[in-house]
Amino acid sequence: MTDNGMSSQEYVDFQKFLEKACGIVLGSNRHYLINNRLKGLMNEYDISSITELTRRLKNSNNVQLRKQIIDAMTTNETSWFRDQHPFDSLKNTILPELKKNSSLRIWSAACSSGQEPYTISMTIEEYLKNNLVSFSNNIKITATDISPTILSEAKKATYDQLSISRGLSAARQKMFFRKINNEWKLNDEISRRVTFKEFNLLDSPVSLGKFDIIFCRNVLIYFSQKNKAEIIKKFAKALNPGGYLILGSSESMPPDLKQCFEMIRSDRGIIYKTR
Repeated sequence: MTDNGMSSQEYVDFQKFLEKACGIVLGSNRHYLINNRLKGLMNEYDISSITELTRRLKNSNNVQLRKQIIDAMTTNETSWFRDQHPFDSLKNTILPELKKNSSLRIWSAACSSGQEPYTISMTIEEYLKNNLVSFSNNIKITATDISPTILSEAKKATYDQLSISRGLSAARQKMFFRKINNEWKLNDEISRRVTFKEFNLLDSPVSLGKFDIIFCRNVLIYFSQKNKAEIIKKFAKALNPGGYLILGSSESMPPDLKQCFEMIRSDRGIIYKTR
């Protein structure tokens, strides 16, 4: 029996469920995380223990419960202009190369509460103010996440003072937001470029279409090496020729996929371009 009354086998069963359902690999001795994330959900369903929860998961009829568990276990940590260099690379390297395109399609994968796709839109807006480009009126950003709850929040494009201050300068707050009571509402010219969709990275992205740029940062570290490689293969197929993939600063390209991408050092970071 492990901590919190959960047997070793039950913990393994939960690990397998989570990885199969959404790709997340839960490390060993993370019982506290399960309890913290699922406490409210267990109360809602009147589930008294993790033991009972694992039993219910084996019932194939509990589709809604399974979906809510995935929602609760998904990490939603984010901030504006996170790590900075991907957005500098977008502005200084990628957009200048793609500026002759008639349109621009970008995918923000695992977008959480919207800071990344909205930051991408802000970066594009800053670039457009200083450059004449053909795609200025045909820019679409598709933002996806597995969590319907967090997507619902992201669509509002409204943030409290704590959220707005994480990575966003006072100048950008003034430029891109308007304050309404105690909240900050993103300006329409920034939010209207972004469309939010529920999507599991283990699924095929064919329905999403083709993209010129894909951002998938700080999420693949939670996947097994096998699933990570499969997801990046899907990204390669979803990118237009010469398209760009931007991973997190702690994430690297699997060795057997380097033939699909050219590694480019840009703005103190690394981006990948399809060969």
